[in-house]
Amino acid sequence: MTVFAMGWRRPDNIAGSSAQAIMVGFFVATGGLLFGYDTGTISGILAMDSFLYKFAGDGKTDPYTQPTPTLTVSQQATIISMLSAGTVFGALLAAPLGDIWGRRKSLIASVGVFVFGVIFQICSADIPILLVGRFFAGVGVGTVSVLVPLYQSEMAPKWIRGTLVCAYQLFITVGLLAASVVNLLTYKMDGPAAYRIPMGLQLSWACILSLGLLVLPETPRYLVKRGQKEAAALSLSRLRRLDITHPALIEELAEIVANHEYELALGPDTYKDIFFGSPHLGRRTFTGCCLQVLQQLTGVNFIMYYGTTFFRQAGLGNAFSVSLIVNVVNVVSTVPGLFVVESWGRRNLLMIGAAGMGVSQLIIASFAIAAPTDMAQTSMQILVIFISIYIFFFAASWGPVTWVVTSEIFPLKVRAKSMSVSTAANWVLNFGIAYGSPFMAGEGKGSAQLGTRVFFVWGSFCLIAVVFVYFMVYETSKISLEQIDEMYERVPHAWKSKEFEPSWSFQQMRDFGFSESGIPGEDLADGTSQHTGDDHDGHTGPPPGYTPHAVVTSPTAGEITTPPPASYSASTIAPYNNGRNLPRASQQAPISTARPDTNSRGTATSAAPSLTVSSAESTSASSSSSVADNKMLAMMGNVDLSY
Repeated sequence: MTVFAMGWRRPDNIAGSSAQAIMVGFFVATGGLLFGYDTGTISGILAMDSFLYKFAGDGKTDPYTQPTPTLTVSQQATIISMLSAGTVFGALLAAPLGDIWGRRKSLIASVGVFVFGVIFQICSADIPILLVGRFFAGVGVGTVSVLVPLYQSEMAPKWIRGTLVCAYQLFITVGLLAASVVNLLTYKMDGPAAYRIPMGLQLSWACILSLGLLVLPETPRYLVKRGQKEAAALSLSRLRRLDITHPALIEELAEIVANHEYELALGPDTYKDIFFGSPHLGRRTFTGCCLQVLQQLTGVNFIMYYGTTFFRQAGLGNAFSVSLIVNVVNVVSTVPGLFVVESWGRRNLLMIGAAGMGVSQLIIASFAIAAPTDMAQTSMQILVIFISIYIFFFAASWGPVTWVVTSEIFPLKVRAKSMSVSTAANWVLNFGIAYGSPFMAGEGKGSAQLGTRVFFVWGSFCLIAVVFVYFMVYETSKISLEQIDEMYERVPHAWKSKEFEPSWSFQQMRDFGFSESGIPGEDLADGTSQHTGDDHDGHTGPPPGYTPHAVVTSPTAGEITTPPPASYSASTIAPYNNGRNLPRASQQAPISTARPDTNSRGTATSAAPSLTVSSAESTSASSSSSVADNKMLAMMGNVDLSY
């Protein structure tokens, strides 16, 4: 039970309250309803007699005396894939919008575009107008699909970041389930109400999300990126439920600021930089794009887009009921992923999930080929059972965790651009599958008529995904977004990333520079760090003018138990991050190399580091509040203060 609780329980050494951030994260995740519900409704709408009489017939077909008309394979493919075509444009628009307008305002605008598209769909009387509506709805969905995980990852505490981003996928599945229920209730209606009611209900999710976004804060990391440190401090204070002068809040914000300054020092934030920039941005972009592509190549949207039609062609009785069962499994199976994404880690979940999906789909395809014709009913039962097992593995792993990883692995300066490109890759494949699936598995003229054999294709890609994750995906659980940069600097191979432990902060790098090894902590301890300050004189060791002083220690992360010594400036104070960061002033006092009781990955270790503070150099404990106040002011205004 402890394993499952780790994804939800706040660690004891985290100051403040995470309730506000959790509520905000789960609310923003409802943006997943827009995509999930639209995907689920179109699958059922294309199988509704009322829709077919209106859009596939000549407008004069008598539903009581003439057979139900059918859409051509090309018409089906175009109607479904037009949403995906819009999402590609929306995903690419998300980066400039998110960087210029901000994450929150861009989300509001995206929902507005989605509403515009839904209104077009409701009012459509022929296929061209329907396609226009689906394209604009797709633009909104594509932008939301980038900005929601981006917003969540930038405002969430690291210990529950993965769970909150997983919630986005949970609401996608809830939207799919809601669509199945609504379709089941309306598909027997006469007239346009049968399909217009499911379409119109999309407006309710959009309105609720828009109203909530009006009162939510902008993410602290975006505000730092825009140079608005005061606003970033206020936003972080609101999300962490801490006073703006609290040492834990000051430390978190200072590390975000220092990390962003370090990233900018490595190069610009252009689109070219996301492929060729440092540290290892090309590798990260390749990983993000391939993860999103492989998520689509698992074949999940073949089921979500064409499930009802496919089940009907396969000979199942009530295809709408089977689709409902599949969507119930999808929702329920997403919940375990919320619990174990932090405790099991991203890599384990992705590899186990891909293996489970691959085996399930290969069994479906193999049995369909090998089973004799007199076992047709048994074949249908096997189909439903193993599709449900396949959906279980997808919903608990690749569904949510793909969004988690791609929202974490990119540095702040290019995060919006990189997420935009990787998400666009997802939607390009989504479009290809939406358009190509009828030609692969359909029974119409010009199709390959693979039927259930199409699962050989999806199953093979799932097995490829296992290998890709092992070699390319880094473990990002239980470390901050800023520490992920350090991991890519220091860990050469993805399969060794689980062993990574943060050992220095970007505040140290800003103040002291870093050695040729790229690890400042190694040199700070012995006084050989290369100074890279304004003088640029090749000086080694502490910057000129620094004198040995005791170090402010913290037995609990984020807390300063002893005020800084008298001659320290505000820009050189560095409280410990989980007890691991080395001090940022020159050290003459002995430093214990013992590890803390709990490291940043949450693993028990040996005794905490022992750094003593000389009583002759320390000030009164009662002055710690004013010290924190002054440090916050110094960080915001880039002013040196003496204590």
